[in-house]
Amino acid sequence: MKRKLIAAVGVAGMVIGLAACGGSDSKGGSETDKASGAKELTVWLTVDAQNNWPDLVKAADDAIVAKHPGLTIKHEYYGWPDKNAKLDAVLATDKAPDVVEMGNSEMIGYMSTGAFADLDASKFENSGTWLDALKESVTYDGKTYGVPYYAGGRVGTWRKDLATEAGVTAAPKSWADLTGALDKIQTAKGDKFSALYQPSPDWYAAMSFVYDANGSIAKKDGDKWKANLSSAESLKGLKQYKELLDKYMHADKTKDESDRPVVFGQGNAAAIFSAGWEGADAATPKNDKVGGLKDKVETFVMPGPNGKALPVFLGGSDLAVPSKSKAKDVAAEWINVFTGAQGQKGLIAKGNLPNNKTDLAPLKADPKTQVSATAAESSWFVPTAPGWGQVEKGKLLQTMLVEIGTGKKTVEAAAKDADAAIDKVINTK
Repeated sequence: MKRKLIAAVGVAGMVIGLAACGGSDSKGGSETDKASGAKELTVWLTVDAQNNWPDLVKAADDAIVAKHPGLTIKHEYYGWPDKNAKLDAVLATDKAPDVVEMGNSEMIGYMSTGAFADLDASKFENSGTWLDALKESVTYDGKTYGVPYYAGGRVGTWRKDLATEAGVTAAPKSWADLTGALDKIQTAKGDKFSALYQPSPDWYAAMSFVYDANGSIAKKDGDKWKANLSSAESLKGLKQYKELLDKYMHADKTKDESDRPVVFGQGNAAAIFSAGWEGADAATPKNDKVGGLKDKVETFVMPGPNGKALPVFLGGSDLAVPSKSKAKDVAAEWINVFTGAQGQKGLIAKGNLPNNKTDLAPLKADPKTQVSATAAESSWFVPTAPGWGQVEKGKLLQTMLVEIGTGKKTVEAAAKDADAAIDKVINTK
């Protein structure tokens, strides 16, 4: 994947540009705006689209303009760190864009406050088979407020040369395979080496263990959300995560995962559980201090301790139509073309996972995409609670995980304190 940490961060800096315009037969959109005679459409996308698939953007433009002669489509491209502040400012005016790209976990705060228009999901291609976590990310109180754009999951990546040296000849298929292999590698390399480099604060990884144990971050109780990390199931997952850290992670347990590809590329770890692009990033000339790392790494579907593939946080982007848009119908048409069957083929060719199970299925048969596609089948998503953004902003999960990883608190105490902190904000709009 060319995009880094799909749901939240990316290339810094904002670049603004114009694109030619287009149109085609589209099923998306509401009839109520057809009479508006929209002459202009403003589409906000991240620089990922501008840098990596501008041809797909132009194809959607051309299709829509063909259907609406005289329509002008304007594009603005922004970096992930800039996006929300810019969007918040413009939504307070009457100059709202017509289409905006959002990280999937960013959707919740906007949906809960009515910032986005609700859409008829049935009018968008492949909506019946949208990936579960992506469908959840655009759904609030039973209504659909966006359309999944593309996805990216998490996989296991390890040094097959180190595995071979330790007497392991195949990638792990089960939890017993994984821990048995890591045990052998850890013994061979010594206690200053990390058989698995797993930064404690990486909540995307930690919560995979929670959901694998049938726990959750929070559960809905009536019309309110209640933190659930202290439940028996969640505690089981957190303890399994801590056991992994205690046995195989011998680096600084307070550091986050931002430099994980660098650490892996330096040869200080045998395995990582991370976004799919991280192993490839570690093997770039800039980061590869091992030498020939590209030919020494292997990816695999991360097994979980409870007998199945570890469910992964499925990062991704969604496209939404602001409530203040003056061209909602045409905006929905553009989204449908861009995210529809042809658009998904283009995104897949660029190294992304599709937004739906129909297009995901054949990728499981292709050796080049088999691991990432299979891993994406089992996924989880954050609570669609109005105050979820405040949970992320406050780094409440990261705080708990550092306390658990360093042993500052017991798992039970850290989870109890995290639940209390989460309950204070999770229902706040």
